Amino acid sequence: MSAFGSGSRLPDAFLAPGTASFADFLASQAPDLLPSARNLPAGPAGDLAPHGTTIVAATFADGVVMAGDRRATMGNIIAQRDIEKVFPTDEFSCAGIAGTAGLAVEMVRLFQTELEHYEKIEGTTLSVDGKANRLAALIRNNLSLAMQGLAVVPLFAGYDHRAEQGRIFSYDVTGGRYEETAFHAVGSGSLFARGALKKLYRDDLTEGDCVTALVQALYDAADDDSATGGPDLARRIFPVVHVITADGGRRLGDDEVAAVADRVVAARMNRPDGPAAALV
Repeated sequence: MSAFGSGSRLPDAFLAPGTASFADFLASQAPDLLPSARNLPAGPAGDLAPHGTTIVAATFADGVVMAGDRRATMGNIIAQRDIEKVFPTDEFSCAGIAGTAGLAVEMVRLFQTELEHYEKIEGTTLSVDGKANRLAALIRNNLSLAMQGLAVVPLFAGYDHRAEQGRIFSYDVTGGRYEETAFHAVGSGSLFARGALKKLYRDDLTEGDCVTALVQALYDAADDDSATGGPDLARRIFPVVHVITADGGRRLGDDEVAAVADRVVAARMNRPDGPAAALV
């Protein structure tokens, strides 16, 4: 009998103490609710759903910034112009999604619940490394779908209070976890975004400088990758930007991002390839 008495409407399994992992609990009680529990037809399934790109992140003195473009594609079709790909996962971390959009969003929601569940059960928050490891496990569970073309490759960032710095983690489709230094990008436009950040990034960037550098990188990605959306001035659709410091995370307001994007676009009118870096 459960601690809530025989009149409880919940089965004992829901009330008994157990693992602090919500995903493991769900797998034992209702596995059909997991993102990886999908019955798909045989063969590749990658064209069945919209895909999202591109996510960029960079650290600065007080924390870390992550930004994502707003375009989702299905083959050569723009499926959505204003999709959101960067989400807070708890007060001091966020995740950006690249790959199959629907599964990626569902995985992030499960990850958010996982972190909240752990905090309620254990009475403390997971470390940044612990969070990164839990996300790796969720990605690994999606491997069977990734082999059918429904891959999810997120980018994770958080503020580490022990190290007093922002940290960035990337992943592969098998759940491999890799800590990145200074900046990173994922998605189809990541090659161009990383190339831009190599020239723009400096160790002494302020928060505002870091946001501008990421918007510049997304602009360069959109300039060379058709699956990445640049600033949409007509519809006033701009990247989603999250800033995380020791005080917590926040999403920049649309007006703040629009002001940065407007400055970037105006400068590109004079120099389409973007700001030049010093030779030495």
